[in-house]
Amino acid sequence: MVSPTQNSSSAALYSSLNAKAAGGSTASSAGSAAVSSTESTFLKLLVTQMQNQDPMNPMDNAQVTSQMAQLSTVSGINQLNSTLQALSGSITTSQSMQAASMIGHGVLTPGNTLDLASGNAIGGVNLSQSASNVQVAITDAAGNAVTTLQLGAMAAGVQGWQWNGNNSAGVAVPNGTYNFAVTATQGGNNVTSTALAYGVVNGVTPGSSGASLNVGANGLVPVSQVQQIL
Repeated sequence: MVSPTQNSSSAALYSSLNAKAAGGSTASSAGSAAVSSTESTFLKLLVTQMQNQDPMNPMDNAQVTSQMAQLSTVSGINQLNSTLQALSGSITTSQSMQAASMIGHGVLTPGNTLDLASGNAIGGVNLSQSASNVQVAITDAAGNAVTTLQLGAMAAGVQGWQWNGNNSAGVAVPNGTYNFAVTATQGGNNVTSTALAYGVVNGVTPGSSGASLNVGANGLVPVSQVQQIL
């Protein structure tokens, strides 16, 4: 169920993105005007040069053609840059609007922190291949060992897991932020693994290199780093 707060956040984001898109269109128009002004100035200079040339030593046709070709090349490059800028802005806007649908959802992104609340914490791991044994060593903020989870065999890819908040003695530990490290093996050989932290998306921040998600204590995370949406 989508909350009123989520709808408000999404609406505000859409409004902001539409304003950015309008700004990009204005910038593109300004760029086109600049190109047109450059062409006009060049042609005026060329005509003036031809009118005041030495009749006994007129301009070479090849020279005129070369200058015109250079102008055409510069104009083409400017127009291409304007087109690419407009396309980039459109892609960023589209990506940000799509990312807005993740507001309020939990995601797994690269990280090694656990947020323990009400006796429950969620983490994840991305395995390069299947593993016969996966262990998760959990430590507190000071680096002291809390417990080790024996997750057993796991398939390749993104896998989620949970911790009930008990230490190695079976005693519940205080709520808060903990760290963890993943070890995976297959037949005695290490398996490459990437630790994944869980967080809830509470906002989207557009940027020149793409949209980023505001994932609580995990901070700003590029959309491209989202491994799984829960």
